[in-house]
Amino acid sequence: MIKNNRHSSFVAAWQQSCSWCVAVIGHTRVLSVVFFVTLFFTLACEREPELHLHEGGVPIETQFPIINLDLDVYWNYEFDYGVAYDWRAEWYYGWDDIDQQIFGNLGYTEPHVFHVRRYHTYRDPAAPHTKVIANTINGNTFQGRFDWGFWDLLTWNDVVTIDGVQSLNFDETTTLEYVTAYTNQTMVPSHYQAPHYTRSFYEPEGLFSAYEEDIEVNENLDGFEYDPVNNVWVKHLNLLLQPITYIYLPQIILHNNRNKIVGVDGSGNLSGMARTVNVNTGVAGSDAVTVHYNVRFKPNCDMKGESVDIIGGRVMTFGMCNLNTRTTRQEEETDDLTHYMDVTMQFNNGIDSTFVFNVTDQVRKLYKGGVLTIELDMDTIPVPYRPGGSAFDAVVKDYEDGGTHEFEM
Repeated sequence: MIKNNRHSSFVAAWQQSCSWCVAVIGHTRVLSVVFFVTLFFTLACEREPELHLHEGGVPIETQFPIINLDLDVYWNYEFDYGVAYDWRAEWYYGWDDIDQQIFGNLGYTEPHVFHVRRYHTYRDPAAPHTKVIANTINGNTFQGRFDWGFWDLLTWNDVVTIDGVQSLNFDETTTLEYVTAYTNQTMVPSHYQAPHYTRSFYEPEGLFSAYEEDIEVNENLDGFEYDPVNNVWVKHLNLLLQPITYIYLPQIILHNNRNKIVGVDGSGNLSGMARTVNVNTGVAGSDAVTVHYNVRFKPNCDMKGESVDIIGGRVMTFGMCNLNTRTTRQEEETDDLTHYMDVTMQFNNGIDSTFVFNVTDQVRKLYKGGVLTIELDMDTIPVPYRPGGSAFDAVVKDYEDGGTHEFEM
């Protein structure tokens, strides 16, 4: 389903994960295995989840742990001489009850339902996927049958939104080798860094995935450890559930506004972001699009003792094109696109104008997400008086370049 100005939930970072599987084995010539999967998320420490196998008896059920979603852990940038990134010190827009109602939580929302895709490659771990077994985990356990041989296992979370409308779509039919997540175009025109598309795209909801290949289930139980206390066989899996959508917190700080700007049209755009993501690998697609998101005008905010007006919100994206944050460090990112952020503001005489900001340096620096800040001295911005429509487009350079304003009158 598609929606226009949707409000998706948000809060951020995940702790990395662990998961474990529990299985029952029956002694037959061709062995069937029943797995019970529990997904763990943690970024503070990385543990290997476990696959438990035991002979006979009733299946073992495992419970989900409490998931700690902490932006400070996920946005663990260190830019200068070991100084950690403190996004709260830069985030002046805040997050009040109205923001909570419109956008949801400030960060990722803990999922409770997961989709599982299993691929049996028989005796050859390098064999292509010829069929898929689809399951959904409702609650805290998953049960499925596994025959002898090798298996690949893919998991991602189900999406829950405030208004019940989902923007994320999944392509599972083009190839069985991987699943592609994507969103569709909005009705909003796209002007910046989107030469192939005339419209901007919906932002995706928070998405997390884990993929484990070459899971072997053999007759000799090679690679399994026996636990005599619980009478189970144990095998370790590296099934780590990680975010593959990235949260940016844009804020436009208006100094000396004095009621010159009185509102916004409720929407913004961020250009040069990936159109898709490979759910298996976490690698973003190569096509660049403009992502549409929602914003709000908030007057009389405190910024280090100064009263300022701020236009802010949050935007979820698939990140920069071709990027995989699971393996890439900031100094290794190779983004060569320009990233523009635009917001349409309303002046006190009723005329709307679109302001466009170059935020390339900030987006590249915050390759996993973070606060995008633009500061405007409204004493330098003239009030437009052309009747009807937009009076001008203000193209504003990155604030780190000194906040130079280039107006197309």
